[in-house]
Amino acid sequence: MPSCPGVPAADRRRRPARDRQDHRRRETGPPHRLRFLRVDTIEQAILRSTPLGRPLGPAGYVVARAVAADLLRTGASVIAECVNPLAVTRDAWRATGLDAGARVLETEIVCSDPAEHRRRAETRDPGIPGLVPPTWAEIVAREYERWDRDRLVVDTAGRSVGEAVSVITAAFADQKP
Repeated sequence: MPSCPGVPAADRRRRPARDRQDHRRRETGPPHRLRFLRVDTIEQAILRSTPLGRPLGPAGYVVARAVAADLLRTGASVIAECVNPLAVTRDAWRATGLDAGARVLETEIVCSDPAEHRRRAETRDPGIPGLVPPTWAEIVAREYERWDRDRLVVDTAGRSVGEAVSVITAAFADQKP
């Protein structure tokens, strides 16, 4: 199960995931079918259905990891789309996959072209009713801890979403089970 963190507007969506089968697999469809979890969607659902407000803290990430763990235990492949700016959140996603017996491909999505990154941030439609994406100033001011372990880094500058997906898919396919 790859966790696909990166800074906002770097285009983390539609990342491939892991594929596994074991004795716990239930008949829920083909094991290669990808299940996509987007923390922004979960957080907006929490905001709409509870008296909670922003900032939510870890609530969306905790819910997403619990849902991912359930899906992984059925043999599904999971794509987790979230920022994960801190080592503690990356560690939690990694543990979720490993605890479920999944292969984990950690992928950092970046956009090395600041002008393109800013353009994306300022013009994107998040596709989630009620979600107000962060401003460019909020994105560049956000705390983002350096990685302390190997991961796949995919630079989306000058790449289409399809090209980025191909890079990740190839890396995942090359990964030993």
